[in-house]
Amino acid sequence: MLAAASTVRRAGLEALLKKAPLLELAGSLHSPVAVAQYAAQLHPDVLLLDLENEHQSIGSPGGPGLPQIINSVPAVTLIDEPSADWTAHALRSGVRAILPRDSGLEEILAGVQAAHSGLVLLDPGVTLNLTSRIPTQAGQPAAGFDDLTAREIEVLRMLAEGTETAEIAQRLNYSERTIKNTIYAMQSRLGLRNRTHAVAFALRRAPGVFV
Repeated sequence: MLAAASTVRRAGLEALLKKAPLLELAGSLHSPVAVAQYAAQLHPDVLLLDLENEHQSIGSPGGPGLPQIINSVPAVTLIDEPSADWTAHALRSGVRAILPRDSGLEEILAGVQAAHSGLVLLDPGVTLNLTSRIPTQAGQPAAGFDDLTAREIEVLRMLAEGTETAEIAQRLNYSERTIKNTIYAMQSRLGLRNRTHAVAFALRRAPGVFV
């Protein structure tokens, strides 16, 4: 399901998505405020949200209804130059892909695939902000182990086994970039500095899963 406030942007994205034979457009909305209502009616597999900037209501930290919507439906956001705070908030809220607004069909399809599979795909500029720990936003706790998707837990299990990123990507049939993004995103959401700490956290919180 697509949501874009701009009529021109919405028409362009609709035309782009219709070129993808494996996608079906469940709905196209002009108001981000209506996303929650129509998502409950249409049950889309993925939301594609075009945000003019991070201050748009559905994309701003604490924006009305954002966590409730995208915790139940994985979201791909198109936004230019999001701040580190916004990115961390979006990832903790369930956004699975953050891409520039000028992304082409190939990039958008990769984002939709990652979101639907429980992985993360980020623009390289956004990824750079996650290579070091992003502090948890004041008053908003980091995600816990139970908030990870089944695919993220699978990636974490492979890390615990000592599997290299390239091999994880090969096993799961994803690009190495997507796997790196997923690892960085997990670190940010769990409030951890690096992948070693992420594995230690997982072993401590769920030792029966990682043996």
